[in-house]
Amino acid sequence: MSTKKQGGTEGPVEVPEIISILPLRNSVLFPGSIIPIDVGRRKSVRLVEEAISKERPVIGILTQRDARTEDPGEGDMYAVGCAARILKVIKLAKDNFSVILQGVSRVRILDYQSTDPFITSRVTALPDPTVADVELDALVLNLKDIAKRVIKLMPELPKEAGALVDSVTEPGQLADLITSNLELQVEEKQDVLETFDLKARIRKVLQFLSRQLEVLKVREKINTQVQEEMGRNQREYVLRQQLKAIKEELGELDEGGGDLEEFKDKIAKAKMPPDTEKVAHKQLERLKVMQPSSAEYTVTRTYLEWLVELPWEVSTDDVVDIANVRQILDADHYDIEKVKKRILEYMAVRKLKADKKGPILCLAGPPGVGKTSLGKSIARSIGRKFIRISLGGVRDEAEIRGHRRTYVGSLPGRVIQGIKKAGTNNPGCMLDEIDKLGHDFRGDPASALLEVLDPEQNNSFSDHYLEVPFDLSKVMFIATANLLDPIPPALRDRLEVMELPGYTREEKKMIARKFLVPKQLEEHGITPDRLDLTDESVAEVIDGYTREAGVRNLEREMGAICRGVAVKVAEGSLKDGEKEVVTAEKVPDYLGPQKFQSEVADRTSEPGVCTGLAWTAVGGEILFIEVTRMPGKGSLVMTGQLGDVMKESAQAALSFVRSNAKWMGIEENFLEKTDIHIHIPAGGIPKDGPSAGVTMFTAMVSLFTNKAVRADVAMTGEITLRGLVLPVGGIKEKMLAAHRAGIKRVLLPERNRKDMVDVPPQVKEEIEFIHIKRMDEILQYALTEMPDNWKANITAQVAAGTDPTKPAPTA
Repeated sequence: MSTKKQGGTEGPVEVPEIISILPLRNSVLFPGSIIPIDVGRRKSVRLVEEAISKERPVIGILTQRDARTEDPGEGDMYAVGCAARILKVIKLAKDNFSVILQGVSRVRILDYQSTDPFITSRVTALPDPTVADVELDALVLNLKDIAKRVIKLMPELPKEAGALVDSVTEPGQLADLITSNLELQVEEKQDVLETFDLKARIRKVLQFLSRQLEVLKVREKINTQVQEEMGRNQREYVLRQQLKAIKEELGELDEGGGDLEEFKDKIAKAKMPPDTEKVAHKQLERLKVMQPSSAEYTVTRTYLEWLVELPWEVSTDDVVDIANVRQILDADHYDIEKVKKRILEYMAVRKLKADKKGPILCLAGPPGVGKTSLGKSIARSIGRKFIRISLGGVRDEAEIRGHRRTYVGSLPGRVIQGIKKAGTNNPGCMLDEIDKLGHDFRGDPASALLEVLDPEQNNSFSDHYLEVPFDLSKVMFIATANLLDPIPPALRDRLEVMELPGYTREEKKMIARKFLVPKQLEEHGITPDRLDLTDESVAEVIDGYTREAGVRNLEREMGAICRGVAVKVAEGSLKDGEKEVVTAEKVPDYLGPQKFQSEVADRTSEPGVCTGLAWTAVGGEILFIEVTRMPGKGSLVMTGQLGDVMKESAQAALSFVRSNAKWMGIEENFLEKTDIHIHIPAGGIPKDGPSAGVTMFTAMVSLFTNKAVRADVAMTGEITLRGLVLPVGGIKEKMLAAHRAGIKRVLLPERNRKDMVDVPPQVKEEIEFIHIKRMDEILQYALTEMPDNWKANITAQVAAGTDPTKPAPTA
């Protein structure tokens, strides 16, 4: 095998015509250079082992074109490389060596001989020619001069480096030495390696070296400027100023805050109002002169980020299709036709006049009737983003209007935060539980909402954090509340209230069938073919396990049944293909004994007990009023946590009974030796209001005449000493409560007849409503039988020329 010789540091080295090839990543080996490399790839390890064992220390080093290639082939390496001598091999671990190589000569690949167990190739050595040329000598002198100037500007290099450059006499070796020590790209170093003409090679190295010299000159200039400017300041400050100067000179951006220039583009893209844009530019100029280590820097930068990220001009287009809105509302909610009608009216106006300032809707009703989900449906029906702001328990005004930037950790209010999260300036915003707002020394959040919810003012809402106006007039605000009384009058005046009453028994059955049961089946991983809830079982759950205006507890009980069936499916007691049919008789197996039973018949079986109707925040309720008598001196005792208004109603009822005892068949002096005790059960619950007046009156007459009140009768109404029955509120909720309790007859004031329009048709069909004007009309409809001498007394007094059932004439 023919060989060629190349001079080295220790004499000539033979370069075989066929040598083993070791691929090299991210580096280029030059003749005369000594480098350490780590060898770990399987083929490379075999190559090194064989080279050592057969005493063939010369191998070929070729640089990979792509460092990510794990098993390079013929086309993955450059064709020109460097023959190298293995000086030392250190075994680091199994199949892992550290090899020290010395470059010997440039080589060119002629052809590849084999690829296994490692690559071998036929090569030809490319020694540098010996040239005597004046131009070449001038290039070498120029190269040495620039190299020594670079060495002087790099204090990290030893002083001997300049002498080493002077000691090299061969032009090719000098170019290779300098190139191997420059920080260049792999492609640039490979280009030098593949340049065989000495003059061309030196010119390329001169170009790279001159670029390095200019960079070092700029660095030196920056260091001088910084030292003159800063003097004796702390070392940390010097480093930061150096970083700043480097950034300005080289146009590079650092990770800590170099994107400040990008704020200009962000401010332009945000399309802020002119006044707001001026504020943003002013804050940006302040930020540029601040030190990133200062606390004010972070505050100002965060403020700028809020300004540029708010959707000043970003809006979603309303897709107002009345048919689609109606379809979505019907799909998401059963019944509540009155509320749906108002929403459709609102949408129709939005379609005809898009810029009209809409009302602030407030959905009021007991828990669990679908207020929050209705707000989501409204936003979804017209394609708006939806945000929900929970106001329950909020006591700090800053939660609405934001904190001043002087405070640590300050932020905008919840309204601005929600708009930023939505990414549009016209989302649907649900203000949940607006009646649960509180106030203390930190301010009154309800008062802060006055500007937010006023269509005439909120187009220039000022958040304390932003301190610039933001237009909220495009936001569709929808509030929810259980009670309207806690809402301040000024805030309530800005709201258009839509009542969402409770559901009837049949409505709950339909909601359970249409919404709740499918939802719970899906959430518990049960398919409809494994569980069948009969109508009777759903009715049993409604009557015996829930007593509410909404359907939230009903959904929980349906979930409990689904969990019980899921256990059977999981443990295998319900086999594949079998369906669990839950009838009314099986409901206790899943939910336990009934939680609620009708007490009307038992409670009212004795004289002195009457069923009333009451309104609460969670819907209507039935109320039992018990009256008893005992020996005493005519005192009136009232228990059951009664409020002042209810106590006064009891006094008025007793006074009317005493003043009209004769025509009611009651002993006129019945109170001389008798004490009366009025009690309303559920003593742990406070009760108040005037609507129990007729119920107290009926219970007293029942006691004193010893005639029981009918078990299927309930009543409500305020009374006067003149015998009139006055109207009361909450009629629909009270009628629904009577319907749930199985009441068949309800007595209510004549002046509440107009409120019956809101009562569901099913309730009207199943309950007899009797409207009364005067208290004496009550007894004939309420008592099981009239007192024995009732008619006789009435007839005698009428014959005498007086009608005791009518008020006496007044002067």
